Amino acid sequence: MNYLAHAYLSFNHEDILVGNLVSDFVKGKKKFDYKEGIQKGIMLHRAIDTFTDSHEATKLAKDIFRPCYRLYSGAFVDVVYDHFLATDANEFNEQTLEEFSENVYRIVDRHINDLPERFARMFPYMKSQNWLFNYRTRWGTESSFGGLVRRARYLEESETAASLFEEHYEALKQYYQIFFPDVKSFAHTLYCDIIKL
Repeated sequence: MNYLAHAYLSFNHEDILVGNLVSDFVKGKKKFDYKEGIQKGIMLHRAIDTFTDSHEATKLAKDIFRPCYRLYSGAFVDVVYDHFLATDANEFNEQTLEEFSENVYRIVDRHINDLPERFARMFPYMKSQNWLFNYRTRWGTESSFGGLVRRARYLEESETAASLFEEHYEALKQYYQIFFPDVKSFAHTLYCDIIKL
């Protein structure tokens, strides 16, 4: 799951949303540097990632990218899942996705002093280029592939990923449709548990 899904699976809880978004930029015990609500978002993010990686549909989706991208295949699938979430009429229409995206940016702006440095440097680009909304377009998704390559140490190109995305679009969509109800149910159950802690 990438930024859109992690934001969406925060269930409108502000601190958890921030933690869920920044988790990949917070290593190990560094999470204890953050206030309790953000720590819970980091915890939720990590549990969602573990669930996602172990899901059979994700394993099948990774197989599409693995021959060319090996260990990074999961990162490309995360972006693909955000595309299909953004275009999922059961979760969003175009207007509600736009409203959701703008609300996420407002929340992150309110917590600008709580953000890890690397995320804080990236966030102005996320906001100005409207990454969350643009996942609904193929060009926005393929642009995200390019961003993934720029941030990765051992990747050199994203054109192959874009071609695989186009070639296997319907299969990837089916994997998302199998996967997303499961991760949403899992995340909601865990969310309900951790807000009680």
